Amino acid sequence: MAKVVSRFICQECGAVLPKWMGQCDVCRGWNCVIEEVVSEEKQQSSMPVPEDFFESISNGAGEPCEFPTNLHNGTLVELDRVLGGGLVDGSVVLLGGPPGIGKSTLLLQMLSCIGGIENYVYVSAEESTKQVMLRANRLEISNRDLMIASSADIHQILQAVKRLKHNSIVVIDSIQTVSSNLIQSPPGSISQVRFCTQELVKFAKSNDVIVIIVGHITKDGTIAGPKTLEHMVDCVLYFEGDRALDYRIIRCVKNRFGPTDEIGVFSMTGKGLEEVLNPSAAFLSEHDGCVSGVAVFAGIEGTRPILSEVQALVSHTSLAIPRRSSVGFDANRLSMIVAVLATRGRINFSNKDVFVNVAGGLKITEPAADLAVAAAIISAAYQKPLPAGSVFFGEIGLSGELRQSHLAFARIKESVKLGFTDIFCAHKTESFEDSAGVNITRLKSIRDLISLIRGG
Repeated sequence: MAKVVSRFICQECGAVLPKWMGQCDVCRGWNCVIEEVVSEEKQQSSMPVPEDFFESISNGAGEPCEFPTNLHNGTLVELDRVLGGGLVDGSVVLLGGPPGIGKSTLLLQMLSCIGGIENYVYVSAEESTKQVMLRANRLEISNRDLMIASSADIHQILQAVKRLKHNSIVVIDSIQTVSSNLIQSPPGSISQVRFCTQELVKFAKSNDVIVIIVGHITKDGTIAGPKTLEHMVDCVLYFEGDRALDYRIIRCVKNRFGPTDEIGVFSMTGKGLEEVLNPSAAFLSEHDGCVSGVAVFAGIEGTRPILSEVQALVSHTSLAIPRRSSVGFDANRLSMIVAVLATRGRINFSNKDVFVNVAGGLKITEPAADLAVAAAIISAAYQKPLPAGSVFFGEIGLSGELRQSHLAFARIKESVKLGFTDIFCAHKTESFEDSAGVNITRLKSIRDLISLIRGG
C-alpha cells in the first residue's frame, strides 16, 4: 500500500518545510505554508521503450530534416505579434493576469478569429456553460464550432478531449481551480497545480494539440504556483493594465517559438477588446505643450518603438524623509536618478517630494527611460516646460554621464513619424543619413540637460 505522509509546503515558492510556521524561511512570505497529504508509492516503472525512441536531426545525407510546423494566426494582429506569428501545434501557452482584466474575453475572441483549427474547446472550471455563453453573446462570437464545457476534474477533462488530434485547441480556465482526486490537497495548491499542468503538457505533446492555460497571479504580480510552472510550458504571457483605464497590455516573457519581451496593446470596450494599432499615439496626452514636468520618451518594447509620456511633480514637503514615488517606473531607479541630479547637478531635493507617473498605465523597464525621467523632474523642479516637439532617450550613469541606447534609429524614426522634430539623446548616438529636418541634440552629461532646460 502507498504510504501517506504529510508535508508542509509554501504556496508562494514551493519550499518544503519540516513543520508549520507563520513565515516561510525561503521566500519570507507570511501565512503561505499549508499542510499537504502526499501518497508515496515505491514501485519501479516498467514502461517499454519503442524502437524509434530516438530520432535523428539529419536525413542521413548530412542535411537537417524538415519538420512541418504550422502557425495558426487570426485577425488579432497584436496577439499574433506577441506569439511570434501565431500558435504552434503541440504548444502549451500560460496566460496570467489580475482578476477582471479580460483574460476570458481575450481567449474567447481569439477562438472566434483564429484559423486553420478543426476543434475549438473552451473548458471553464470557474463558470458554468450558461455564463460563458452570455459572454460569448455579448462579444458577438460567430464561431459555431466552439465547444464549451464546465468541469474542474482534470481526469474528466482529459477523458473528454483525448479524441482530439492535430489542428485542435483547448483552453483551460483556470489551472488553479482544476484538481485531481489522486492528490490529497485542495485545488490551487502547489501539488495540484504542478500535477494538473504536467498532465496537460503531456496531453498536448502526445496528441499535437494546442493547450492554453489561464493562471491566477499573486499580490506581487507573478503567476501563482511554483516557478516550475513557467518552465513546463512553451510560452508565458502576462495580461496587465489598470481596470480603471481602457488600455490592456499583453506581454510575452517566455516563448520557445518566437521572440520575448514583445507587447500587444488592446482597448477594452463594451463589445470586447479592440486592437490599438498605433500605441504611441494612444499613450501620448493631448496637452498644449506649455506644461512643466512632462517629457516624451521614445522606448522599445520587443522590436517595436513606442512613444510614451513621463510626468513628474516636485513639491515642497515638511517630512523628515522626502518621498520618492513612481507609477509605471522602477522606484529604486527613480531614487538613483534623484540622487544623481542632487549630487552631480547641484539640485536640492532634501525638502522636496518627487513623484513620477507613466501616462496610460504603461510600465517602463528599460534604462533608456532615465533621460526622459530626469528631464521631467528638472522641468518640474524649475517650473519650465520642455521644448515643444522634443523626445528624450538615454541611460544615466552614477557619474552623471549619458550612455547610448540600442535601436536609436528606430526610436528617432518613430518620433519623426508622429511629428516630433527635436531629439535629445546621448553624445555617442550614431548619426543617420536620412535625418533631414530633425534636430538631434547629443548630450554628454546630466549637467548639459540642466543647462538646456534652465536656459530655455
